[in-house]
Amino acid sequence: MKNIKPFGPSIGKAKLSKKFINVLNKEFDEKSKNKKIDYSSKLASQINKELKISEKFIKKNLEKELKNKILKFLSNEKIKKIKEIKILNLWVVRQFKGEYNPIHYHEGDLSGVGYLKLPKGMTNNKMVNNKKIKTNGTIDFINGQRGFLSKSIYNVVPKIKELIIFPNYLMHTAYPFNIEGERRSFSFNVKIVLKK
Repeated sequence: MKNIKPFGPSIGKAKLSKKFINVLNKEFDEKSKNKKIDYSSKLASQINKELKISEKFIKKNLEKELKNKILKFLSNEKIKKIKEIKILNLWVVRQFKGEYNPIHYHEGDLSGVGYLKLPKGMTNNKMVNNKKIKTNGTIDFINGQRGFLSKSIYNVVPKIKELIIFPNYLMHTAYPFNIEGERRSFSFNVKIVLKK
């Protein structure tokens, strides 16, 4: 886990295990065949195929690794007196050409995004109106306003197995891409209960 501070709030970056990625991809592939369980309407996205993962599945297969990464992130921030980490929800996002997630924020205390599949060449820059598009398929984190010696946008190029943890209030957006293929990620929200 590496904590970075591109602006006010910290952002954590870590690698997920291959097992974690494989188990979550398999669960998504099996459950997403049922069109009745699409989670898209509950989210901010302009994406059609999203799936909420059950609490039972999270507890059995994902919780231990996620909580370990969250604990490391909090420890790097000198937050030690943690009574409980409650995973509020976790869902998988399946994004295709032209789809995007508008600027939004989450519930809870911490949120995260991890990458499960990416199309080859997704972030290649393309010329549009004589300008290069530098954001294809990337994610921006936004905080405050731009000013002298003050960045307000932190752009991240997704990588398979990468996990990004951030405060729930940190606004972010996932940009569309212009090639065929699937960008599959998962997001989650957690509540942190501190010891008194």
